[in-house]
Amino acid sequence: MTTTESKLPSVDALLRLPAAAVLVERFGRAATLAALRDELAERRRNRAFHPPPPVLLDAAADALERRFRATQRPVFNLTGTVLHTNLGRAPLPPEAAAAAALVMREASTLEYDVETGRRGERDDHVRALLRDLTGAEDATVVNNNAAAVLLILNTLALGREVPVSRGELIEIGGSFRMPDIMARAGAQLVEVGTTNRTHARDFEAAIGARTALLLRVHQANYAIAGFTASVSLERLAAIAHAAGLPCVEDLGSGSLVDLASWGLPHEPMPGQSLAAGADLICFSGDKLLGGPQAGLIVGRAGLIQALNANPLKRALRLDKGRLAALAHVLRLHLDPDRLRERLPALRLLTRPAAEIRAVAERLAALVTPRFPDRRVAVAECRSQIGSGALPVDLLPSFAVTIEGADLPALARSWRALPRPVIGRIAGGRLWLDCRCLEVDALQAFAKNMTTLAIGNGPPVP
Repeated sequence: MTTTESKLPSVDALLRLPAAAVLVERFGRAATLAALRDELAERRRNRAFHPPPPVLLDAAADALERRFRATQRPVFNLTGTVLHTNLGRAPLPPEAAAAAALVMREASTLEYDVETGRRGERDDHVRALLRDLTGAEDATVVNNNAAAVLLILNTLALGREVPVSRGELIEIGGSFRMPDIMARAGAQLVEVGTTNRTHARDFEAAIGARTALLLRVHQANYAIAGFTASVSLERLAAIAHAAGLPCVEDLGSGSLVDLASWGLPHEPMPGQSLAAGADLICFSGDKLLGGPQAGLIVGRAGLIQALNANPLKRALRLDKGRLAALAHVLRLHLDPDRLRERLPALRLLTRPAAEIRAVAERLAALVTPRFPDRRVAVAECRSQIGSGALPVDLLPSFAVTIEGADLPALARSWRALPRPVIGRIAGGRLWLDCRCLEVDALQAFAKNMTTLAIGNGPPVP
């Protein structure tokens, strides 16, 4: 059959077809028109075959689906890392997400005092809650903990020196390093001690006329063991105060409750740090706190006032949605007896191993029929807390494992599902850790699997 450009229909002819009307209704006329033109242009470049109009419309529909599909989608986190940085860290309580959605779609009292009819302050939505939960004189919030460190140093140490132990010069996710943040803040880093041993005398010797503050950084995403020495917060605060300097602690994850009461390793709490003598504490809202991304700063009222007067505060402030979600999560912490059942992050971190195993066994029963040529089994494993929190502490868990050749292709097939399933490859197996897969999600997981190809690889010898 001879194929020429004349055999291709015009854009107008395609737009008159009922299927095109459906696309216009769903995606809009402009986007549909662009997709049809792109498809026709591609067919003109490829003269080997000119398909009939229904095929052209189907191709345009596929292109429109790809263009309009959200790039940030929910996934099933079966990596074994609960607070996974790349997967959004802490899952919000549904009520917190609803609180955020409500104020995002309506006018709100973000910076409006209904009693006086005058301008209000957005930090007031969380200030009293943070004071109550930490015992601090005052509090403020910014968009993440790195921003909190930046704001503190730019406000209190611009053009001045800040001694920090060499063992605390951390690198966080995305290759952001504490020395780089300090430099951007305009502070001059003064390294004291060695990687594994820092003493009080090292800080005392580093204090000079240009010293602005003493900074302690929690070793959030690593641990130094063996022949070590460090300066306690109490001792560091005493050294700072003797020299007339503030003592600041970057807690990293931070927790407002004692995790040891749920069988987890203890994580430093802001209230304890303030009691130990720290003048300012900063920590994250979306890690162990279980809330939205935020950087929380608590401490002495005068220092908080100085932070809020810095023009950078406006650039780093929280939007109304995250403020609403954070306020809800903070209110949950006022009722610690019911916190585990109401805060998803804490619930996932404290799930009993037997409960996880039961879910893994049910998941294995769903997975096995789809992979007749591979070994599917339930195996013990260890989950991680994630996001730098308690890095050397692992949680007992259970996973469904799948063996066989070409594991990367197998992992891709799981990620290609309507709701991507994210596992991990280790030891010649694909591991689907069930710590973050709860019983009430199994039905949705099974439905999601229906498009997964059966077989998916050569048999295991």
